[in-house]
Amino acid sequence: MSLSALVKTKLTSLLARKLAVRPARLAGHRPVASITFDDFPKNAWTLGGPVLARRGVRGTYYTAGGFCGRTENGAAFYDEDDLRQVAAAGHEIACHGFGHQPTPTLTTEELTQDAERNREFLRPFLGGDAPVSYAFPHGRVSPRTKRFYAPRFASVRGVHQAINAGRVDLAQLNTISLETRLWDKVRIETAIQRTLHENGWLILHTHDVSDSPSPYGSTPEMLDWALGRVAAARVPVMPVCDALPVALGL
Repeated sequence: MSLSALVKTKLTSLLARKLAVRPARLAGHRPVASITFDDFPKNAWTLGGPVLARRGVRGTYYTAGGFCGRTENGAAFYDEDDLRQVAAAGHEIACHGFGHQPTPTLTTEELTQDAERNREFLRPFLGGDAPVSYAFPHGRVSPRTKRFYAPRFASVRGVHQAINAGRVDLAQLNTISLETRLWDKVRIETAIQRTLHENGWLILHTHDVSDSPSPYGSTPEMLDWALGRVAAARVPVMPVCDALPVALGL
C-alpha cells in the first residue's frame, strides 16, 4: 500500500470511530470476555489452541479464506484440516475477509464480492451456515465500510484499545491487544478490572502464537498469563458469537 493510501485509511478509521452505525447499550448484568486470533496463522491453533484447552476456554478465529494453506512473508497459515479441528473443538470460525485487504481501499462492489467469497469458503466448516462475526482486516475501517458490514454480521470488531461497556457500536467493537508490539501487563490488568467492575465485555486479540512471535503475535506464556488473569477475576471467556448475547443481556 502506498504511503498516501495508508494515511488515508488511517484517517478514515479515525473518522469511522466517531460514527455509531449500530449503537447498543450493553446490559451490564455480568462481565464476559473473548479471546480472538486474527488472520489465523497456523500456530494460533497448533500452539495457541493447547493454551486455550488447558484453560478450558473457547476462542474466535477470524479467518481470511485467501490465506488457506499459504505461507506469506515466512508465516504459515492454517489449512482446511486446521479449520475442521478448530470447529470440532467448539471454537468459533469467524470472517476476516477473503483477500485480507483494508476495507476502505475496496469499492462497494469489491466488498460484496470479497464478503461473498469468504462466506462461501467458510460454509463447509460451519455446517453450511454463514459466519456471524467479522473483524476488519488490519483494523482499517471507514464510515462506508461500517455501514456495509453492520447488517451482514451480528458483530463487527475493530482494533481500538478499550473494553466494551455501557454504550457501544456493534459495527466497531473495541479490543485489547496481546500483541508483542503493544504488550502491557498493566493495561491488560486494568482492562480486566474495568470489565469486572463495569460488567463489560473484554475482547482480547492477537495473531500468531510462537516462542518467537511476530510483532503482531504472542508467546504461549503471554497468552496463558492473560487468560490466567481473566480466570483469576472470575470473568467467563466465550467465543464472540456466544459472548454477544450475554453482553446484551439476551
